[in-house]
Amino acid sequence: MPAVSGVLWINMILDPVLGLNGIAVEALNNLVKDLKDLPILGSFFSLWPELTPISFRATQTSAYAVIIMVTWQWTPFAVLIFMTSLQSEDQQQKEAAVLDGATSWAQFRYMTLPHLARPIAIVVMIQSIFHLSLYAEIEIVSRGNGNKNLPYLIGEFANNNIGAASATGIFAVILANIIAIFLLRMVGKNLVD
Repeated sequence: MPAVSGVLWINMILDPVLGLNGIAVEALNNLVKDLKDLPILGSFFSLWPELTPISFRATQTSAYAVIIMVTWQWTPFAVLIFMTSLQSEDQQQKEAAVLDGATSWAQFRYMTLPHLARPIAIVVMIQSIFHLSLYAEIEIVSRGNGNKNLPYLIGEFANNNIGAASATGIFAVILANIIAIFLLRMVGKNLVD
């Protein structure tokens, strides 16, 4: 395994979320440098460019870093909810639909999607409540450099911007209540049916 410089190890310790990027890039560069010495494939790897780490703290890429972090954190939860719901779907109805000549798209559209309406509403409600409290990821990745959401603006209390933080806090509560009421009514209507 290629040796990693002390500066990158310190970077990883001080900044564990973003320091791994530099370590991975340096390891790939060292691997390609070792592969250039191979007799037959060395000429191919001599054409390989040297990679540079991506600065996720830059304004252009910090939004992508936050999106990747939140997706990595919440996708397993949503998949678990949807898979559990799909396992409870009535297989006899699907077999009857196949015998009646329903296509795969028709089965999905008229049987599976209505069956997933409640889990979709619940996942959307939980995700929207979580995303209204998303602060740490933005603070860690970009320090608000071009990426701000309502909680980040609320966090400007520390900068004595009390007016902006109060207004966005009230707006966040109103928005969360509107989304929750809409989704709860939709789920409640489906429960009655």
